[in-house]
Amino acid sequence: MHFMKKYIDKYWKLFCLGVTFLMAEAFCDLLQPTIMARIVDIGVAHRNLHYVLTMGVVMLGVTGLGALAAVSRNIISNNVSQRFGAELRFDLFTKIQTFSFDNLDKFETGSLVTRLTNDVTQVQNFVNGLMRIFVKAPLVCIGSIIMATMLDPQLAVILIVVVPVIATLMFISVRIGYPFFRKVQRKLDGLNTVMREYLNGVRVVKAFNRFDYEKERFGRVNQELASVSTTAMRVMAIFTPTITLTVNIGIVGVLWLGGIRVNNGRMHVGQVIAFVNYMTQILASLMTISFVFNMFVRARASTERIAEVMNQENSMAGMSVGTAGPGKFKDADGRIEFRDVVFSYTGRPDEAVLKGITFSCEHGETIAIIGSTGSGKSTLVSMIPRFYDAISGVVKVDSVDVKDVDPLELRKKIAMVPQKTVLFSGTIMDNIRWGKADGTIDEVEQAARVAQAHGFISTFPEQYGTYLGQGGVNLSGGQKQRISIARALIKKPEILILDDSTSAVDMATEADIRKGMREYAKGMTCIIITQRIVSAMGAVRIIVLDNGEIVGMGTHQQLMQSSLVYQDIYHSQIGKEVI
Repeated sequence: MHFMKKYIDKYWKLFCLGVTFLMAEAFCDLLQPTIMARIVDIGVAHRNLHYVLTMGVVMLGVTGLGALAAVSRNIISNNVSQRFGAELRFDLFTKIQTFSFDNLDKFETGSLVTRLTNDVTQVQNFVNGLMRIFVKAPLVCIGSIIMATMLDPQLAVILIVVVPVIATLMFISVRIGYPFFRKVQRKLDGLNTVMREYLNGVRVVKAFNRFDYEKERFGRVNQELASVSTTAMRVMAIFTPTITLTVNIGIVGVLWLGGIRVNNGRMHVGQVIAFVNYMTQILASLMTISFVFNMFVRARASTERIAEVMNQENSMAGMSVGTAGPGKFKDADGRIEFRDVVFSYTGRPDEAVLKGITFSCEHGETIAIIGSTGSGKSTLVSMIPRFYDAISGVVKVDSVDVKDVDPLELRKKIAMVPQKTVLFSGTIMDNIRWGKADGTIDEVEQAARVAQAHGFISTFPEQYGTYLGQGGVNLSGGQKQRISIARALIKKPEILILDDSTSAVDMATEADIRKGMREYAKGMTCIIITQRIVSAMGAVRIIVLDNGEIVGMGTHQQLMQSSLVYQDIYHSQIGKEVI
């Protein structure tokens, strides 16, 4: 758990200050039974009202000091725990942002959400409790044992029997409870995953009327979570009554032996009262410690899950985002080069999805990549902004290996419209300005016009101020794609990658987009992935992919003469258009 060292170094002084106030509070609590014993044995026994009143004022003062210490401790503990929780959550989110796609593939989205929320909250609550009651409980428990022993060492023999029994019960509860709470967190991951998938695919669920299936699916994971949680709490619940029973037996023993000693004149009534009070404090402390151990096993499970993320190293060779690299971009021409590139999602060459990819794209050129579904088109372009690393071969941008430069600097040169359109909650203006945060209204509108989005945006009452729901839920597929294209265009990158970005747009609108981009994107290096042969025909060069290999490269006319795969695509699509 070395990632916790940062927070320990930052907050240990405030933590110690809080514990100091807590110790003062515990000391005040320990004094009260002894003062009460003196009031009974001296003031009441000798009918000394002055002594009773004087010691009453002393007890009131001690109580007041304890209350003041408690308030100070609460303020400090709440401050530290909230700041710690917020910082840990932010650092965890920042860590996730540095992950490559390969790292992200190791965690389910629902699991990461649980770790950012529930797991961090568990650790935060434990830190808060540690400064409020968790440290106080053992202090009061130990202090009560000492004070009770000082009152009557012979009667304290009961404590020698009771305390080891309780300590053994607590040790067993931790050993048994920890595995159960790890299972609870994993089941919570599953529940979050199912819920997230349903919300993301709610339209598909409604379209296919699969409500019963989704209810059954959610009900199953929900019942699994409830079952594991119930089992965990049932196991832990066995120990709390057992501890209470053990302490109460000890109190009965104190009253019985204390009564005998009072009758024999070897002990005062006030001492018995004080001893019972100390036993009650021991009971309360032990119950709190039992609760502490319950919290501890949950916090430990959550801390280990957080550590799994924090200790995850970026799987890409070289630097992570935001670090300086030895390579520098000497030119700014947007040249792209693939040299004998092999890539596999599993890292095994025999399972490669790209095999021996070699081509180059010069400054200002537009090339198209075409091929059947699953041929590796999207995987190929995802290597240019270094979303993945090749297992062999070299990918170069501006004559520099992408592994030798800071990914942040590399991605400044690139704008990408992904195959799956992603919009964010906010206005249309906000979404387009993702490409250029300081873009002016004129720049936003110009990019939207080129992307053929200005027309439909103008029909909205709020126009560019129209608020989009999560994922652009209030737009059609084609409208979302055009806003995504505008978002990329406003950046005016050196390299523009369009990954099947007009699949939901009609042919006439796509033609208008291509026409507008000829002037707007002049000087940009463009890579267009498309399923439509007419979208590729205007490119300077067309790359034909099949089963992860380049099986054809050239202009439309050249490929119609030399590539059977390209000819099949062309004739199949022209045939469909004729029909």
